[in-house]
Amino acid sequence: MNTGSTGGRRRLPLSLRRRAVPWERQRPTWREARPAVIAGALKRARARPSGNWYVVGASRDVRGDRPLARTVAGREVVVWRDAGGRAVAGPGICPHLGAPLRDSPVRCGTLVCHWHGLALDGGPFAGWEPFPAHDDGVLVWVRLDAVGGEPPLDAPVVPRRPAEARALSAVYTGVGTCEPEDVVANRLDPWHGAWFHPYAFVDLTVVGAPDGPDEDEDEDRFTVDVSFKVAGRLVVPVRAVFTAPGPRTVVMRITEGEGAGSVVETHAVPLGPDDRGRPRTAVVEAVVAASGRPGFAVARGAAPLLRPLVRAAAGRLWRDDLAYAERRWALRATGRFPG
Repeated sequence: MNTGSTGGRRRLPLSLRRRAVPWERQRPTWREARPAVIAGALKRARARPSGNWYVVGASRDVRGDRPLARTVAGREVVVWRDAGGRAVAGPGICPHLGAPLRDSPVRCGTLVCHWHGLALDGGPFAGWEPFPAHDDGVLVWVRLDAVGGEPPLDAPVVPRRPAEARALSAVYTGVGTCEPEDVVANRLDPWHGAWFHPYAFVDLTVVGAPDGPDEDEDEDRFTVDVSFKVAGRLVVPVRAVFTAPGPRTVVMRITEGEGAGSVVETHAVPLGPDDRGRPRTAVVEAVVAASGRPGFAVARGAAPLLRPLVRAAAGRLWRDDLAYAERRWALRATGRFPG
């Protein structure tokens, strides 16, 4: 992709669409978005090892005064920081009389049950056994061997990211009525972007994709040329590559254009059934942005103000994409899914 001026970088990251076409006149993508290609990539993603690691939430949400709580595949999980600041995790049910530890405070690195005062410092105690936890600086993970059923890994498969010192990160979380595979399938269908999200993407072309359902690759790659809409005909063109390094993770990495090296990680976390027995899945999406422009240091300094804006943008996209995933699950559950 041509990035413009001297030195391969535009003075400004913006471009002006000179041949903008109305939404209904853009090139249809349904012939290229072959169900067999998407299904094959999904099947291969689901076969990749996770080591039984599940994302719980954002690292910055794991605090020293209260636990971060999540239900994963019906198991209550709590994560907090011990006296040394290390993330520790374990069951969210007190082993004494079953109190919900999500409602208990943390004092000096110890989680203190608010029913009878049972104190947990992160080590085995009184029938409470910790789960392995991993804090990668952006996200916190727990390993649930009884849930995953795979050979365990010592650490999760964390995608390569820009260095923390030069990046801005934000984490969005949403919940839908579907299964993790429906979320992953959504991300392995880049062809829907400009049709389903016209407020965000234009001029989308998938320039590289797996050939078919039996592609023998360690990591499928979907390469996309797309422009992010800014205002009117102003856009930011980039090339992005989608990969699925694990059964519940899809990574979009900008490889050319503004923000090259930035990543968007989408993690699908099974929560358990709702009161009607339908599956619920959390989408935990980490946006890790980087840029070599001098002004980006100012943006990083304003990270506390920018993170809510990044989360809001992700939330708008995921209102659509969770509807896509929920529709896919509803059709699968009733035997009507045509893919």
